[in-house]
Amino acid sequence: MPLRPTERLPQAEFIALMAMTAATVAFSIDSMLPALPEIGAELSPQNINNAQLIITSFVLGMGFGTFFTGPLSDAYGRKPIIIGGALIYVVACIAAWKAQSIEIMLAARVVQGIGAAGPRVVAMAMVRDLYAGPDMARILSFTMIVFSLVPALAPSMGYFIILSQGWRAIFLAFIVFNVISLCWLLFRQPETLPKEQRRPLSLSALIQATAEMFAHKTARLSIIIQTLTFAMLFLVLSSTQQVFDITFDQGHNFHLWFGGIAIVAASGSVLNARIVMRVGMRAIIKAMYSVQLVLTTILIAIALSDAPYWLAFGSYLLWVLGNFFQAGLTIGNLNALALEEMGHIAGLAASLIAALSTVGAVIIAIPIGLAFDGTALPMALGEIALVACALWLTTLIKRPADYQTSQ
Repeated sequence: MPLRPTERLPQAEFIALMAMTAATVAFSIDSMLPALPEIGAELSPQNINNAQLIITSFVLGMGFGTFFTGPLSDAYGRKPIIIGGALIYVVACIAAWKAQSIEIMLAARVVQGIGAAGPRVVAMAMVRDLYAGPDMARILSFTMIVFSLVPALAPSMGYFIILSQGWRAIFLAFIVFNVISLCWLLFRQPETLPKEQRRPLSLSALIQATAEMFAHKTARLSIIIQTLTFAMLFLVLSSTQQVFDITFDQGHNFHLWFGGIAIVAASGSVLNARIVMRVGMRAIIKAMYSVQLVLTTILIAIALSDAPYWLAFGSYLLWVLGNFFQAGLTIGNLNALALEEMGHIAGLAASLIAALSTVGAVIIAIPIGLAFDGTALPMALGEIALVACALWLTTLIKRPADYQTSQ
């Protein structure tokens, strides 16, 4: 039954709802992965590498959409923006379902990404409305645990939808998923931003709030680091199906491998939720980039050698797992660090962080992904530069008290 505006959802239900709301993004990406070969063969037979762009075009639209969803949610409330985004998303799904060319498909995916930006950003802002600091990091970690089930299941769902109904039916599944999460939010979750706390939508207010956010060194660094982290993640998402299929002849089992990796990687969020209060966000982030730097170096060394199949495939599986495990232990913490001092402009801050990091990551990931040459080497070479930069920048993040001492 609906709650009164002054009531809070039970924390377990709130976490599940936020996870499902944000999971619109994961479902829209991961369930498409098994369909890429068929879509490429049907809509872009002259260059099947273009099928990668079905993933990155969605992410690009989502990045641009997040520039607006945060400020709009600060001005008009969280729930109306989620509703508007859902309507845009559904219309774009219908266009993609009917697309007869790769150009129409990519345009529909960009618009679909714009619609998905509403749930993605506003869900984060709703968490920040109700929680702060390490508590927020903990809630985000638990949200990521539930969120991680979608990447685990989505490729298999997409695979079986393709087998039974064809790849176009995936877009109808997107609509059903979106409607279910939207109805849950409408009937159960009260508005988290009271009218008296809303910020008028004006250019001067946006400029002032943006300047305030970028005045914080931690927020600036967190955005740059998150950009590099998302670039690594999008690189894997856009290219890994081709590596499994072409490099290792595992295309028929891709949905099983990917689902298994996602399930194991979900333990990263579980681990973060358990240790973040004790170890600290900065230490966890540094440790994960250090581990991924080692894994990427090993992958490059094996790719350059005449390694047996089992060693080459095993090292690639471990490397992909490391990327997802890293995301579970860094992204929530980076968001918490960036938003720590931004509670009064949570929607705008969440938008800027998500938009800049997403658009920047896509710009970085697309050329690396399109360099695919039948091996995992271009991906690994691109990632080693990204993770090394992320690790170095993380060492520059200090606690607020340390900034005051150094002044």
